[in-house]
Amino acid sequence: MTTVSARPRAARVATWMFFALNGFGMGMWVVHIPNVERATGISHSTLGALLLVLGGAAFAGMQVSGPLVDRFGHRRLVPAAGVFVGLAVCAPGFANSWWTLGLSLILFGFGNGAIDVGMNSHAVVVERAYPRPIMASFHAMWSIGGALAAVIGAATLGAGVPTGVTLTGTGLVCVLLSLGAARFVMEPADAPAEASESAPAPSAGRRTPGRLIWLLGGLALALMLSEGVANDWAALHLEKDLGTSASTAAFAYGAFAVAMTTGRFLTDRVAAWAGPAAIVRYGAAMAAVGLSIAAASPWVPLSLVGWAIFGLGLSGGVPQLFTAAGNLDTRNSGALMARVVGLGYVGLLAGPALIGGLTRWMPLNVTFAVPVVLCVLAAVFAGVLTPKPEPAEQPVVVSEKQG
Repeated sequence: MTTVSARPRAARVATWMFFALNGFGMGMWVVHIPNVERATGISHSTLGALLLVLGGAAFAGMQVSGPLVDRFGHRRLVPAAGVFVGLAVCAPGFANSWWTLGLSLILFGFGNGAIDVGMNSHAVVVERAYPRPIMASFHAMWSIGGALAAVIGAATLGAGVPTGVTLTGTGLVCVLLSLGAARFVMEPADAPAEASESAPAPSAGRRTPGRLIWLLGGLALALMLSEGVANDWAALHLEKDLGTSASTAAFAYGAFAVAMTTGRFLTDRVAAWAGPAAIVRYGAAMAAVGLSIAAASPWVPLSLVGWAIFGLGLSGGVPQLFTAAGNLDTRNSGALMARVVGLGYVGLLAGPALIGGLTRWMPLNVTFAVPVVLCVLAAVFAGVLTPKPEPAEQPVVVSEKQG
């Protein structure tokens, strides 16, 4: 049994902190969106446009931070991005017009994109120092941070705490956590040699397979688009299609989110036994079955079971894709990660909008056929995560000249 040294263990805790603070910061912004909308006096349509601006800024932050992390290292970029997010999350709480909110969301989105790529790239570095997969647990901490934000945000809203004060406190927590975790961030050269030997072998020094990185990105887009559909439409499905109350409908997203978080804490152990390709293949297939049940069931309890199966199936796939992208080429890990994370983020944003557009022509539960098909395709193409054996070198036969 391989013992992990103190440095990787400390880096693992630091990475947990970055994922949790990112989820916490984003979650606190989300629960305060209605307050910010009222304070700025903007319409729903204007808010929707500004949320697209936030998404575009996040995508830009991902593409900028990828090459920067390769050039300047994780120890500089990841804590800096965490501090940037902490400062930026304060700004929407003091916005008083559409343009001040728009500027605030550009900064906040850019920072979120930067830390998203940076912390995932760093997570791959930390995982290389371990003899087993640990990536999914980092993503579980993001979910924990978001859940904590929902609880604290509900409490502060109920107590009437001004939005600016709450988001400033959120930003302060993010800044302090980022500065505290900075000294424990690892670089690829810091990984112990004995652990690196048992970690997934990256293809450093080889030509990066461009086709493979786009396949990984396509899989990330498919799975994260499906996740986005659950985030925005699960509760509405129960309320509109099954006629439940709003409070009962909330259990649909709750079942999905709890199952996904639980699955992420369990995925690493399963991945160590079955491998990443199996996690994506059988997880995506499970997700397709779960969403089909949720969409077709006329009974609320069975539909809730379907949403839970959907969340459990999706829980482990994306972490495997990010790990594979980060290990393709250690010299360009950040840039490669930015492509896959960026495409996944496009799916997360596009999924809800796509479903909303399709509901003009068909019932909501029928539109769920789109993510079901995408999950099936992800299961079919999961084999790209299976490393191909290196071609054996042909023996050189030297014939001696007979004299």
